[in-house]
Amino acid sequence: LDAARQQAQSNRALTDRTSIEQHPDVRAAAAKLRDAYLEYARNTLPAPVTGYVAQRSVQVGERVAPGTPLMSIVPLDGVWVDANFKEVQLRRMRIGQPVTMTADVYGSSVKYHGRVIGFSAGTGSAFATLPAQNATGNWIKIVQRLPVRIALDPKELEAHPLRIGLSMDVDADTRDVSGTQLGAAVNTTYHTDVFAQYGDKADAEIAKIIEQNEVTAPAKVTTSAGRKMAMREQARG
Repeated sequence: LDAARQQAQSNRALTDRTSIEQHPDVRAAAAKLRDAYLEYARNTLPAPVTGYVAQRSVQVGERVAPGTPLMSIVPLDGVWVDANFKEVQLRRMRIGQPVTMTADVYGSSVKYHGRVIGFSAGTGSAFATLPAQNATGNWIKIVQRLPVRIALDPKELEAHPLRIGLSMDVDADTRDVSGTQLGAAVNTTYHTDVFAQYGDKADAEIAKIIEQNEVTAPAKVTTSAGRKMAMREQARG
């Protein structure tokens, strides 16, 4: 009896002044359901952007571990050009300057128009695996090149699509020097919120299950002993 009373007191301490949704057992079951729902829903992998599949390294039926690269998706409707200008050509180059380009794949008859949108923080040799070092004093002076990012016109890309890694001839108009080289740079990022929908659907499924299993307690319960006592009182009267 004492053990039962202690167990009842412990259960009362866990559940006193709490709702069904906040019950510890219900919350533990809801967490397991949410994990199972997300694991099932994420068997389908949505792409964050619209593009073309490249470098596919997975086959149908293959088991993959978390973090394994499956493929690359290239959004060809939003590609840009990284033009490697010499360091002596960057003196008057600013963000926002117009640029005219031609691609070797189409020839000089097709011209692309774009604008400078940013500069790299360093040259290609500075970020190389083995960067050149001149601490010993035997370094040979070589003109460095700095990548300059150029945005293309989407309508021109739609008319004449480009691919990753093609060669371009770039002609920048540097007469307008009112822009800056760093302050107005635009970050190019891709993001998706499709996985947030899975979490919302899992929460809706949990709420639905809790609602279906809620039982409203009756206002008054008459036991068999209570009925017998009432019958005896009536018999005495």
